[in-house]
Amino acid sequence: MQQESLIEYGSRRVIITITAIFCALLEIVDTTIVNVALNDMRGNMGATLSEIGWVITAYAIGNVIIVPMTSWLSQQFGRRNYFAASIIIFTVSSFLCGNSTTMVELILFRFIQGLGGGALLVTSQTIITESYPPEKRGIAQAIYGLGVIIGPTLGPPLGGYITDNYSWPYIFYINIPIGVIATLLTLQFVRSPKYGNKKSISEIDFLGIGLLAIMVGSLQFVLERGQEDDWFNDPTITLLTVTSASALFFFIWRELTTPNPIVELRVLKDGNLRAGTILSFIMGFGLYGSTFIIPLYTQGSLGWTATQSGMLMIPAALTTAFMMPLIGKLLERGIPQQYLVAAGMFLFFGFCFWGYKIITPADTGADAFFWMLIVRGVGMGLLFIPITTLSLSGLKGQQIGQGAAFTGMMRQLGGSFGVALITTFMARQNMLHRNDLVAKLDTNNPDVVNRVNGLAHSFAAKGMDADKALSSGYKLLDYSVTKQAAILSYMDVFLYLGLMFLICVPFVLMVKAKKAAKLDPSAMH
Repeated sequence: MQQESLIEYGSRRVIITITAIFCALLEIVDTTIVNVALNDMRGNMGATLSEIGWVITAYAIGNVIIVPMTSWLSQQFGRRNYFAASIIIFTVSSFLCGNSTTMVELILFRFIQGLGGGALLVTSQTIITESYPPEKRGIAQAIYGLGVIIGPTLGPPLGGYITDNYSWPYIFYINIPIGVIATLLTLQFVRSPKYGNKKSISEIDFLGIGLLAIMVGSLQFVLERGQEDDWFNDPTITLLTVTSASALFFFIWRELTTPNPIVELRVLKDGNLRAGTILSFIMGFGLYGSTFIIPLYTQGSLGWTATQSGMLMIPAALTTAFMMPLIGKLLERGIPQQYLVAAGMFLFFGFCFWGYKIITPADTGADAFFWMLIVRGVGMGLLFIPITTLSLSGLKGQQIGQGAAFTGMMRQLGGSFGVALITTFMARQNMLHRNDLVAKLDTNNPDVVNRVNGLAHSFAAKGMDADKALSSGYKLLDYSVTKQAAILSYMDVFLYLGLMFLICVPFVLMVKAKKAAKLDPSAMH
């Protein structure tokens, strides 16, 4: 219908916004909520550590495969229908995950859940963006950002609480009532744009779909399993790296030459979107990397429980939530996005440098982390909305969905790269620091001798014989060295992560932002 747009008003817009946020939150919480329940699953299923890792890997692979295809699938089946179907797939597979009795079942249903979940994130962003007029886009992205930033933080404490007080299947069952309500609201209130007729079977780019699935599936596998399988010393990792690189080459060639591409790469001609996809990757690296490293440090070095580690992150998430509408208002008043992004990157550097300074082998209390994490919360707020608004500012109509798919995929891949590289970096640094510390422990050094003898006397006083007491003294010294090496490795991660963000600041300031393009009413129905 001519002159009708997808912009909504009043209570209808409120309902659509709440539905989209809950769907985005469902998807993102599920990427991290499982992490703290892996030990319980492993014991319940009788699985090995390697097998249980697939519970996370399968979901991530399904997620990353579907994200770039969401714009095309929305056009093919209608956005409302596709969004509702994705919620149903996600909800049903959540129930099946909770009911799984074997590892094969759990991994298969987690993959299907990832396929359903991938659409929730990007389509939610597109629905919210198009429901608001161009001048309100900053506020729209602020609202959407609540789900994206808070989700990874909310997952661990929620998962820890459910696992400690109930049992692991309930981390999947809590999705069911929300999924049912979201499906009904979607079918009732969400409208579909009409950007063109859907393609016939003969016009569908099946080769593009296949190449995309091979490319991102192989890449995600390499990132998730590389460190554990010793990277390129493992033939499977090497083969899949070559496969992913080859599939990427042929995928780009295919999408630029076929008349009906599954992913419209030409939308990347927009300079703002190109800059936004790179910044989304860096933001994903920092967001998921820091969400991964802090619980790892508090649980591994300080002996905290999963619930305690998760609760530590909540003040930062609330800070980000508080920042979102304020940043939306700043964007409405014409503050350039690149200035806000640069400020966010600088604050994230401040958070990392603070972390580098406060980490010590002694027991660090939660108070020491509080203001450091508040700075992270403010920084993340300054990054997410301006980056997303910048990315989509030069796009209109169908391009908004295509642009959102690119930024969503790059944020997810940034997170995967972040976790993989941090894990590998820490393992390597740990060995370096350990070797360096051991080299300084000269057995002829009086300080070392006195330390070992002091420990041996302490154990002997508890009833051990002399030989066993001396052996225990050396073991305790070895444990101290191992712990100190781990602490130094965590410090290195914080330092280099912070420097990466600091280096990006001048480049961000060079980006030329555009004003948000108005939606093309003739492209809607």
